[in-house]
Amino acid sequence: MPQTIPSIESTHFDTVIVGFGKAGKTLAGMLARDGRRVALVEQHDDMFGGTCINIGCVPTKTLLHDADLRQQTGSDPAAAFDSAINRKRTLRGKMQAANLKLVETPGALVIVARAEFTGERTLRLVAGDDEITVTADNVIIGTGATPRIPEIAGLPERALDDPRVVTSTELIDADRLPRRLAVLGAGFIALELANLFREFGSEVTVLNRGATLAKGDDPESQAAIAEVLTGIGIELRHDTNLVRVDAPSDPTAPLTLTLERGGETSELEVDALLVSAGRVPAVEGLGLERAGVEVEGGAIKVDEFLRTTAEGVWAVGDVNGGPQHTHVSFDDHRIVADQLLRSLGEGGRSLATRGPVPSTTFITPPYSRVGITAAEARKRAAAEGWDVAVARKNIADIAAMPRPKAVNDPRGFFQLVVDRASGQILGATLFCVASQEVINLVAQAMRFEIPYTALRDGIYTHPSTTEALNEVLGLV
Repeated sequence: MPQTIPSIESTHFDTVIVGFGKAGKTLAGMLARDGRRVALVEQHDDMFGGTCINIGCVPTKTLLHDADLRQQTGSDPAAAFDSAINRKRTLRGKMQAANLKLVETPGALVIVARAEFTGERTLRLVAGDDEITVTADNVIIGTGATPRIPEIAGLPERALDDPRVVTSTELIDADRLPRRLAVLGAGFIALELANLFREFGSEVTVLNRGATLAKGDDPESQAAIAEVLTGIGIELRHDTNLVRVDAPSDPTAPLTLTLERGGETSELEVDALLVSAGRVPAVEGLGLERAGVEVEGGAIKVDEFLRTTAEGVWAVGDVNGGPQHTHVSFDDHRIVADQLLRSLGEGGRSLATRGPVPSTTFITPPYSRVGITAAEARKRAAAEGWDVAVARKNIADIAAMPRPKAVNDPRGFFQLVVDRASGQILGATLFCVASQEVINLVAQAMRFEIPYTALRDGIYTHPSTTEALNEVLGLV
């Protein structure tokens, strides 16, 4: 069980970890098993395990699975949503308990408290009326990120005080399915939630300040995503600004959104507004300046070994400004472990040796990427000496891959960018059934400089999505 402040006997630890996220909890268990005395401090007792299992990856993918089933079966939207929410809550509870059990090994203390630095590697822990000051040889900061809430005219200073205005945290734990949902933002979280709530039966409108989805991706990829989302009934409004929200005092009454596009205004009536305008590193209230930890661009400044500007202090996960993915946070723990457990110093793992990081946006079908786009490869070709080839094919046209057709979803495309001169894969964009699995194989090939011909000539199980590599790479 978590420790209460009055029960803490010794106030010095080998390592204090602030934040029960992927990197923090993994390091806590490893250090404790190595004989270190570790304190893992988490501010909220309903966040054991971190963002991913509580309000991020796992809950949203649980809901998406059930939303996909509802879309396929045509079952009652409200009943399907209620069932999915209950299943998600049950799974969250089980995973919280499992994560707590994993950390609670001899030598590791889990403490529910708010932590703030009062000096170098010295922190004050506060829980209600209880308070204690602890010191450590090493401190690891893993406080994650929080939603960015822009100022919106017509709403309270704290926009979330209106129950009709929500972030992803509140929306995925709603007691009722909103009939009409507006999504402010068009990042991967916004699109995932727009997709799954539309599949549950909500009318969904995405308000995008930009001109396209998936900013920075190839135009063909952007168009394909838009085609899939509009194909299931999502309305995409590009180049659109939300300028005002009229919120009646009756919390059950709808919101009226005033929108501006190209100098013209329009109104949209919705039952809920999802604010999905990005997430920012959670550094507020940590007292970082008192510890000598610098912040740069809103994130904790780190070097390639995740060391902060303070001796003996590291920052892991979303708080250090890197890609906001759980798998990146997990890899962060390896970098710190090489410093604290293996004494490898600057000869250990680092950001410089990490290699390409794959990502997936979990719409249906999932959209996965690694490396650079076709447009970027062509732009850099002369300077890099690349002979760029782009192998691309629509899923419906890949004869050697019947799997998506068998599961009744032949949407999307398969694209790989290669350098013919060296044989290396430069990037991949996979928009299809099971792309979140195949992209990992491609990323490994890139990391270990396995030539594209090895993937082209590989033997894969049939029927699977992976065997598209045989046919598509045969186009090079």
